[in-house]
Amino acid sequence: MSAARTPARAKRKPAGTRPTSRRKPATRRRKPTRRQAAIRARRQRILQRLLLSAGALVAVVGLFVLIPLSLARDPAPICIDDPRTFPAAGVEGWSGEQLENAATIVRTAAAMGFPRDGQILGVMTAMGESSLRNIDYGDWETRGFTNPDGSRTSSIGLFQQQDWWGTVEQRMDPATSATLFFDRLGRLPDWQAMDPSHAIHRVQVNTDRDYYARFQADATAVVDALSGPCT
Repeated sequence: MSAARTPARAKRKPAGTRPTSRRKPATRRRKPTRRQAAIRARRQRILQRLLLSAGALVAVVGLFVLIPLSLARDPAPICIDDPRTFPAAGVEGWSGEQLENAATIVRTAAAMGFPRDGQILGVMTAMGESSLRNIDYGDWETRGFTNPDGSRTSSIGLFQQQDWWGTVEQRMDPATSATLFFDRLGRLPDWQAMDPSHAIHRVQVNTDRDYYARFQADATAVVDALSGPCT
């Protein structure tokens, strides 16, 4: 028979020893140093300044956009007695000297008791005759036109009036020439009931009674612009 095996003795740990722990020691949070705190504060100040600068920039850009829009919606008033208030861009393409002459026609008509429709007729006539310029020449010089009797035309001024209208000085003075025109228009029976171009034709005695119709819309715009309040 084989000898019986004696059981092995279990190894004993030396007294006083503790089992090793598997847990990792807890890491402690370090308090920020003064330098780190200063850096954070500086970054916050820089961010605040950037936000304020961006807000200011948006406000300035808004002003540059809104101010021109407000001016475009609310244009400066035009005073008929002050050519400095006339728009540099003109009214329907009529500007400078042309608007000044139109203003003289409107003032003259109003002083003689002619309402808006009469003022429009006066401006229409000068647009068609001289492009609202007080010129010292006429159809003979530009196109060789003659009168029915074969004589040279003597048309001059805003309304291209010939010798029988008055002296050279009268016809070359915008206010006087306008007075001569409205004096004859006022003697035309029922001129307000007539087609505007046909009424002008009866006064001017031109070759085409519908010639002035093309200027009616522009003349209306100019008269209305010059007739508004100054304030």
